[in-house]
Amino acid sequence: MTNTPEQSQLGKASAYTDQYDPTLLFPIPRAGKRAEIGIADVPPFFGADLWTAFEVSWLNLRGKPQVALVHFTIPCESPNIVESKSFKLYLNSFNNTRFGDASEVQSRLRADISEAVWRGAPHPATVGVKLIAPELFDQEPVHELDGLSLDRLDVECTRYQPAPDLLKAQFDEAPVTEVLTSNLLKSNCLVTGQPDWGSVQIRYTGPQIDQEGLLQYIVSFRNHNEFHEQCVERIFMDLWTRCKPIKLMVYARYTRRGGLDINPWRTSHPHALPANVRTARQ
Repeated sequence: MTNTPEQSQLGKASAYTDQYDPTLLFPIPRAGKRAEIGIADVPPFFGADLWTAFEVSWLNLRGKPQVALVHFTIPCESPNIVESKSFKLYLNSFNNTRFGDASEVQSRLRADISEAVWRGAPHPATVGVKLIAPELFDQEPVHELDGLSLDRLDVECTRYQPAPDLLKAQFDEAPVTEVLTSNLLKSNCLVTGQPDWGSVQIRYTGPQIDQEGLLQYIVSFRNHNEFHEQCVERIFMDLWTRCKPIKLMVYARYTRRGGLDINPWRTSHPHALPANVRTARQ
């Protein structure tokens, strides 16, 4: 049976389990929302969803609590996403469970998340899991997305549902390479309607994109209900089809909720993953 967001624990009262339980993870297929934006088969992008878990704890064999930060790298080629509340409930199930050491916790996390996101795939793979111990917390940097800020523009904004017709490009001029950013990305949870706040970076080579229209387009997501990963793929596809860049990357960093942030990254061409560095708002 295919899981749907409405079947998840989103918007429902949930009992918090503090004993390890991987069945709490709730995978949702990517295919349905991709079909809505014109992706019927292989997407025209590569990429990954970069998650950070800020509230991870377990007990050592003597019952003493341990804490860590965890970075997860989930390839966008995986057939499923993990619904974020279920991810949080799953992480909470470690709270009163004893493990031999941090490497055992890391192995469990890698195995369970990999199974969920690759469930149903003929050739499952593993996700990236990096545990950061407390003695390394001070090395975790805070850095804003690099690029020219679109937010400097004094534009009138009147549309608050995705409006791809706002996107325009100079097809009769020489191609350019630009990196543009905005802190004005906001969408809402697909099920609960709760606000999701984010920053977005658009890196492209191709016909120059009209910056005012691009900023108005980003703002147009303000009342749109969709998961983070789906919003970024919608932005990518609208830019790809409307502005016809030669190369395109879209990277968004959303503020955390429930101790988790989700940072989808999509690129039209093979490229190194961006550093999973949080912004000040995260």
